[in-house]
Order: sequence, then C-alpha cells, then structure tokens
Amino acid sequence: MAQVGLKKTYLALLDDDGKIKAGDAGLATDGLYKSNSKDLGTLSANITNISTNGTQQFGDNGMVDVTKAKSFPQVAGVWNNLPFDIKAKLLGRESDGKGGYLQSQDLPRVALIVESETIDRKHSIFYAFSNGQMTEAAVNIQTDNANENRVGDTLTYQSFGLDDWNGQGMKMFYSGDADFDKAAMLAEVFGGYAEATTPSTSN
Repeated sequence: MAQVGLKKTYLALLDDDGKIKAGDAGLATDGLYKSNSKDLGTLSANITNISTNGTQQFGDNGMVDVTKAKSFPQVAGVWNNLPFDIKAKLLGRESDGKGGYLQSQDLPRVALIVESETIDRKHSIFYAFSNGQMTEAAVNIQTDNANENRVGDTLTYQSFGLDDWNGQGMKMFYSGDADFDKAAMLAEVFGGYAEATTPSTSN
C-alpha cells in the first residue's frame, strides 16, 4: 500500500520493566511526547533494516534453504525543534544542576511510533518500536548569512528485539483494520500508557 507524508511521531521513556515513565521522570505529564506545531513537528524519519536476507544454505550442489532472519530497524529522524529537556532525556544527558549536561553511558530505553498516511488520507500506518535507544552522532553548525542556517535535531533510533513481538524490533499497525484500537496500540508500545485526565504538557 502506498503512503504519503509524515503525520506525527510519538516518543516515550520506559523503565527497566518496560513501563512508561511519566511526570518529571518522563517526557510529559502522562509520559507521551507527540510532535506538534509548537515544536515545529518532525521533518523526516528514514526507517532502514526493516527486513534482512537470511544466509543461503547449500546442499547437493544447489541452494536448498535460507536461514531465518529477524528485523532490528534503525530510524534516522529529524525533528525540527525538540525542547532541550526532551532531547536531553531521550539521549541520556544528565544535568549537573548548574546548566551543564553530561552524556550518560547508560542510555535510556526509548519507545517510538512514526505515523504516516494512506494516499487518500483516510487511514494511518504506524511503525512502532517499543525497545530501543536514541543517539546523536553529529551536529553541523554553520554561520548565518543572508538567511539563517537552522540545524534540526538529527537523531538515530536503534531498535532491539522484544519478547512479546517474537524477538522482532518493529511492529506495524494499520488504522483501516476493522480491529484497530489506537488506545490499545499506545498502551502496548508505550508500556501501559493511558491518556491523562488532564491535558499533557506536550500537546
């Protein structure tokens, strides 16, 4: 099925038991950060390694089988203007209490959903990752000239296998499926997430 655009991204921090972190320990009051127009949204999310080829097996002078391979995709994402504290938490940068932030070697567990749409805009396709880590490899800062030179938040998400997903790193959801339940999807991917009774701080 063809798809068009990047409608929204969803992010959360999970604890060691796979439960969503909320409040000060998380990314929002209810734990779930959604890209939004105030923060200028998400520019792109390039998902690679969705599937891999198994190893060819030979016998009797011919190829007789291929070993099974699991999928552990990466997402090269660009967010236009993540809040500083959100980005620091995603990357495991720890505050020294004086405005300084030091990179932790123990990266937090991050869950991510990338939402796109069918070409008729009637349904959404969700690429979901419930176990992974976020890194920032480089920042290319350039001088302003006649125009300002913005540098977005270019982050790479590496998924890991999840027992409940047969050891795979990604699960897809389709809102056009008769059995689709968005609340159930969010709870599954984001460790028991439930929408807060009061508005989230992240829109």
